[in-house]
Parts: sequence; C-alpha cells; structure tokens
Amino acid sequence: MDAPLTCATCHNGVTTSYATAPMRHAMEAQGANPTLNAHPDLSVQMGGYTYRIQTKDGQSTYTVSDGSDTLSLPIHWTFGQHAQTWVLEKDGHFYESLVSYFPAAQGLALTPGDQKITPHNVTEAMGRQLPIWETRTCFNCHGSGVIAGEKLKPAKVTPGLDCERCHAGAQQHMADAAQNNFKTLPKSLNRLDSEQISDFCGQCHRTWDTVMHNKWRGPAFVRFQPYRLENSKCFIGNDPRISCLACHNPHQPVNHNVAYYDAKCLACHAETKTASSHPAAKTCSVAKSNCTSCHMPKVELPSGHAQFTDHDIRVVRAGEPYPE
Repeated sequence: MDAPLTCATCHNGVTTSYATAPMRHAMEAQGANPTLNAHPDLSVQMGGYTYRIQTKDGQSTYTVSDGSDTLSLPIHWTFGQHAQTWVLEKDGHFYESLVSYFPAAQGLALTPGDQKITPHNVTEAMGRQLPIWETRTCFNCHGSGVIAGEKLKPAKVTPGLDCERCHAGAQQHMADAAQNNFKTLPKSLNRLDSEQISDFCGQCHRTWDTVMHNKWRGPAFVRFQPYRLENSKCFIGNDPRISCLACHNPHQPVNHNVAYYDAKCLACHAETKTASSHPAAKTCSVAKSNCTSCHMPKVELPSGHAQFTDHDIRVVRAGEPYPE
C-alpha cells in the first residue's frame, strides 16, 4: 500500500527545515512542552500573589494564591516556543495568564502588555479574561485548524502552524496531486509586493494599521515587526529588498548572527550601483558590517525579561526617546 501523500513527499527539504522553525512551534501541545518539563516547579511572588507552575508526568498546573484563597487550573495550551504564555479556561471563559515564562530570567514574570492590571482577587490575578475575538485570534495565529465562520473549538486546534495555515489550498493541491493532477497550486507568496507581504505576516505579527487603530504605544509593542518595519524611512512598499521575506525565511529557524544580515542591508546601501529601479540609498560612513547592531537596536520590554530587535530601521542617536 502506497504511503499517503504529504507536503514532504515533494517538498522534503522545506518541511524538514520547517520542523524546527519558530512558527511550527508557536503553540506547544499538552505533555510535549520541553521548557516546563525542564523546569517542573516554577514560582514567583508578585503584587501580593504567589504564582506556581508545576509539571509532573507531562501535566502542568497553574496556581495562584493570595494566602487565603487559591486557584489551580490545568495548562492545556502553551503559546510560544521559548518565552511562553498560557491560555487558561475557567467557567467557560478563556484567560491569558498574568505571568509568563522568560528564558532570560529562567523563570516567571509579568506577561507583556499586562502592566496596567491591578487584580483584586485570585481570579483576576490568574489572568486577563480574553474576549471571544481575541481568543480566536490567539488560537488562529499559534495553531492550525481554526475554520472561518465556525465556532472556535480549541481542543481540535493543531498546535503550531502547518503548511495550509499560510499556503491556502495546500490540502486540495495534495489531493489533486495524488490523482496526478497538478493544475491546482496554492497561491505563491513570492508574487506579493513588500506591503502585501507585510500585511500577510501582520495578520499575526500585527500590521501598521492594526497598531495605529488600537493606539498601541511604547516599547512593549516593538515586538510587532511589520508595524515597526513600515515605520522605517526606507520602506516604500514595492521594493522587494526591504520586506519580511527579504531577510527571513519562515521555513527556517531565525538566524541570530548579526553579520548574516549585512548582505541584506548592502543590497540597498552599497557603494556600487545595483540594477534596481529604485533610487540609490545612502551608504554608511561608519561601517560596512554588523549593520543591524547599530541601525536596528535591541529594545527591552518594560518587564525587563526579554529583548526584541526593533525593525524601525534608522540612524540611532544616543539618549533619544523610543520612536513611535
């Protein structure tokens, strides 16, 4: 009997590298969380409440106590591969855990964006109640199988992003290919211009319009890369040399080597002219290497336990305030 057709049948190289990519692990399955398995007993005291995450035999429990009342809930859904936040369920409602795990701290700290929350009881201290739309967005951006127009069923969501999540039509393409019919192909993302790519990735990583509409301000939102990239003076929307895909291959783990990105920068900021129809960019008078270390600085989240590369590409001057 022939093996069932999968994306790996024809695209083995891509699927093999994608197996370790962050998006593939944007959500961890219960019992398969290496971070919590490696840290079976985490705790932190914060704002008069004690938080504790305990893991045993693949099962994790989230507990918050004020000394008098205690609330414990099982962790079914983990969002994030390294830094992790948990979505909890209580009485039919979903909550974003008020504390998260941060690798830099090797422990728990306040979840980004929740600085203004002042809990008055263990339920409020447990987490921020999520509206239906936000709960759906969380599962849709971190998992696969959320069907438009249908009620969200978290138990049926597949952890992590599968091929179909970005390449709409992949399932039909495989079904047709099994019949030796290659006429149906998923839409090629390579044909999108820079602004369209930014909007596509921004469905989860947040677009410029989304951030402006919600009036999000401050360093906490540096993690929304498409919004920050579009703030860059050099982003014009139709130059393929400056887009999410120009620097990052979503099928591979993120390259953290600063020197790797020099060629990306010099594709525009080179002393020699290129064949591009776009105007020549200025060259840097300081250096021709490690460009991002100066022009895309690391910004620390208000919690102090995580840093993000600011994708607002610019000349950074010492002492200047965080640019909105």
